[in-house]
Amino acid sequence: MSNLTASSSVRSFLDHPVAGRVLRGIIEAGGGTEEALAPAFGLPLDKLVEMSGGQFPAEVVGLLVEVAETGVIPDGVPTAEAAPAASSAEPVDLGVELGAPQPWTEVLTGGRFDAQTVVVTGAASGIGRAVAARIVGEGGRVVGVDVSAERLVETATALGERFTAVTADITAPEAAAEIVSASGERIDAVANVAGVMDDDAAPHEIDDAIWARCMSVNVDGPMRLMRAVLPMMLAAGEGRIVNIASEAGLRGSAAGAAYTTSKHALIGLTRSAAFQYAGTGVRINALAPGAVATGIQVPESAPYGSSRTAGMRVAIPGIATAEELAASITFLLSRDSVNINGAVIASDGGWSAA
Repeated sequence: MSNLTASSSVRSFLDHPVAGRVLRGIIEAGGGTEEALAPAFGLPLDKLVEMSGGQFPAEVVGLLVEVAETGVIPDGVPTAEAAPAASSAEPVDLGVELGAPQPWTEVLTGGRFDAQTVVVTGAASGIGRAVAARIVGEGGRVVGVDVSAERLVETATALGERFTAVTADITAPEAAAEIVSASGERIDAVANVAGVMDDDAAPHEIDDAIWARCMSVNVDGPMRLMRAVLPMMLAAGEGRIVNIASEAGLRGSAAGAAYTTSKHALIGLTRSAAFQYAGTGVRINALAPGAVATGIQVPESAPYGSSRTAGMRVAIPGIATAEELAASITFLLSRDSVNINGAVIASDGGWSAA
């Protein structure tokens, strides 16, 4: 009898004497290694489906839960030896008894966004959807923006009447005006979440289209939306803007040249604007996530650049869920962040401290 479920951690399944053999076998059959998966050990197993972009099918989750429950491995299922070195390594002696890391549970702050309107871009999936869901759950109205009409409909259905869907491409010059129009007379906060990745290319490999796309979505879009909402916020005497940067905005080794440049630029925009509007009641901050299980689309990797960044990513201490990121973002969007302006807060599990 097992108490493992789809929401149990990857580490819990690896530690199971039977399910661990199956999970390792599946990883090896897909050409991966347990060591490479280490940052995801704390994630719920079902988050691997979203994070993998289809490489880890949803059916596998059900299989692993069944194997853990019955102790029986179906014919034809790949297996590996149990408890390799990466899973059975002795912890460093800290002089105290170490307990198992406790899972985080989202606890909503009722009424924190009552009577407030918050614009969230990239709201149809991943971090943006998690931010929208939390704001709605805490009493706010969300104007959710995304380029995918189909996924926006799904989000709107899930979140209900306090979610207003706006299908728009934030890179289009007219998009900001459409978002403001849909929001009404007041916008209390904005979360610029929408973003795109590059292909890890080093400068000599950069593709002009990927470079332009990164700059357009990651820098131009947030700038245009900020430009559109700031007059409303200044007139109201308050407002909060949170730009979602990245670990790549803090260092040069987390992504390719295009994405890294765009996120450094977004941090520059954040700091400049925070200084310009200090004392007006409008506060502008950035959040820099590390690795997050969102399933964001990544172009095929450039050979040279990816070979350089791959070696640095082994230092990632863990992969966060979208809901964990939303907890940090919604704090900055709320009035509770009253004395924070121009900050770039790393929500990366300590990666930037290394």
